[in-house]
Amino acid sequence: MASANNTGSKLILGLVVVAVLAVAGYFFYNKSSEKADQAKVGAESTALAENIMGEDDAPVTIIEYSSMTCPHCAVFHKETLPGLKKNYIKTGKVKYILREFPLDQLAAAAFMLGRCLDKKDGYFDFIDMLYERQREWAFSEDRIGSLKNLAKQAGFTDESFKACLDDKALYAQVLAVKNNGTEEFRIRSTPTFFVNGTRLEGAQSLADFEKLIKPIAGE
Repeated sequence: MASANNTGSKLILGLVVVAVLAVAGYFFYNKSSEKADQAKVGAESTALAENIMGEDDAPVTIIEYSSMTCPHCAVFHKETLPGLKKNYIKTGKVKYILREFPLDQLAAAAFMLGRCLDKKDGYFDFIDMLYERQREWAFSEDRIGSLKNLAKQAGFTDESFKACLDDKALYAQVLAVKNNGTEEFRIRSTPTFFVNGTRLEGAQSLADFEKLIKPIAGE
C-alpha cells in the first residue's frame, strides 16, 4: 500500500505534469465574451464562474486576487474580510469577488477543491477554513495529506479528492484566471485588490477599505 507521502507526491506530480496546460488554459478564456466595466471592477470575466458574495447591484465591487498558500492573504481573510462581510457585504453595499491567483501547485490544488464542492456556499466556507488553518496544511511536512484531511471535513472522500485534483480541464481554467490577471492587470503579488477599479496591494485593514467604500456608499 502506498504511503500518504507517496500518494501526495503522485498528486503533486500530476499537477506539475499538467502545468503545460497553462498556455492552453487561455482557450478557456472567452475572448468573445462581453467585457465588464473595467473602470468599475478592474477586471474582465473568465470562463470559470465568478466566486461572488453580495448583491449584484451593490455600489462597490471589491475584487481580490489571492493565493491559498499566501500568509498575507490568510491575514486578510481572518482579520479584515469578516468586518467587510458584516458591515458592507451583508448590508448590500459591497459585492466581493475572489479570483484565484495560485502562486504554487499546492495553492492551485486548494482552489480546485473549492471549485469541486457542490454546495452553493461551499466554496467560500472551504476557502475560509483553509485560510483559518493555513499553517496546518500549507506548511506541514505532509502538505497534501493534511489538505486531504481538511477536505474530508468538507465532505470529500479519498476518491473525490483524487478525482478533483486529476481534473486537467479545471486546473487549466484556474490557471487561465491567473494568466488573465497577470496579462491584463499586471498582478504580481497577492493579495491584490480592486475597489471599483482602484488598486490596493497587501493585506489591507478594514479602515483602508472604508476610505474607498464610504464615499461611494454614501456614508
